[in-house]
Amino acid sequence: MIWRPELTAVTVILDSVPEGFTGAAIDPHALGGLLADQAGLDGRHIVVADSAGEHRLWLRDPTPGRPLAAIVPLDKDFVTRIASLLRFHRRLFGKKAGPQPRGWPLTAYKKARLPLMLCALDLRLGGATYREIAVALGKDEAAHLSATEWKDSAARSFVYRLVRDATAMMNGDYRKLLRIR
Repeated sequence: MIWRPELTAVTVILDSVPEGFTGAAIDPHALGGLLADQAGLDGRHIVVADSAGEHRLWLRDPTPGRPLAAIVPLDKDFVTRIASLLRFHRRLFGKKAGPQPRGWPLTAYKKARLPLMLCALDLRLGGATYREIAVALGKDEAAHLSATEWKDSAARSFVYRLVRDATAMMNGDYRKLLRIR
């Protein structure tokens, strides 16, 4: 599996239509460029390229030519799931999909912060002090501060927050990266 669809609210869940209903049959290759296509025990996971933002699909019944229906869990991510489904529906019928739901994918700030968090956590777990981490991350002024100045410095606060947030992610909060806020 490429991702856990139950944790990724932008995933469109597709399954066979109930008896007596009709639905669109999907040929994933007809949707355009596929960024990923992986079959698993739970179905087929597909990422479709789109200039406005990719589409993530989970075909629970990947039988070719079978009409499909969308499954939308009534959870706290319902609105995001509906927005993703509407984007995919527009794409499926030859229209512009439109922008991805707000908050997906990660912002440029979060993308830039994640490697810093990883580096800071690695250093801290390796026994480095917060001051040593600050210097390693390019806060060279930290090496020249007195103990009192260091305690009140922005560099110390920055490094402390990085380590704190990285530790939380290591302990399970990484799943929040898949949630839209």
